[in-house]
Amino acid sequence: MTFDETFTTLSISAHGPDTRWTTHTPWNGDFGDATFVNPGSGNVFTTNKNGLAITASKGPDGHWRSGLICSVSHDGDPNSGFTQKYGYFEMMAKLPSGMGTWPAFWLVGINKSHAAAEIDVIEYYGGFPSYFHTTEHVWVNGRNQLLRGLMSRVPSGSLSTSFNRFGVLITKDTTSFYLNRHEFWSTPTPPEYRQPMYILADLALGGGWPIAGLASPQVMQIKYIRAYQAPGP
Repeated sequence: MTFDETFTTLSISAHGPDTRWTTHTPWNGDFGDATFVNPGSGNVFTTNKNGLAITASKGPDGHWRSGLICSVSHDGDPNSGFTQKYGYFEMMAKLPSGMGTWPAFWLVGINKSHAAAEIDVIEYYGGFPSYFHTTEHVWVNGRNQLLRGLMSRVPSGSLSTSFNRFGVLITKDTTSFYLNRHEFWSTPTPPEYRQPMYILADLALGGGWPIAGLASPQVMQIKYIRAYQAPGP
């Protein structure tokens, strides 16, 4: 194990640099229909016996506020937080349900000089509780040079009623995805994934789906996020 976050304490800031987590993407590219807030704003980030709760809520002004965590503070700087080349990355979490919820666990490559590497281990659209999405991207000038995706079926509501483990194992040759430690998809590793990756997890809203009828609040509960060295040389 190279990274072990159980959120017994919370090391978090808006933009770092001396905390384990920051609350915005390091490329100034926040997204979705809820504002990703700084720590201390509206009890979005709280800890409890089950780890970290990220709470999305609708304010008196009608605007939603929610949260994102990222393991680096600056793109292109491998010393600005946790990154790892190859290995197994895993989140154990219980996800919110309801049309418009859009939680995710994903990795991004630290080097964007020629392309941006993104691995969406899970994106869950809560309006469709029988499925989750896994996607591989390589972005060049804002366009997908590589786009591979899989929609996986699960027992309806199971991702919201219990904790599940979502994982990805990256090696030089293959990138393999796991639900509760069972592999469900494996692809050839593109060259752009052969670099240090950093970790993001968030509770976004929208993703192309309406949020008008969504009840407030919504909670994403993360029990842990961990990383392990890859087996072999």
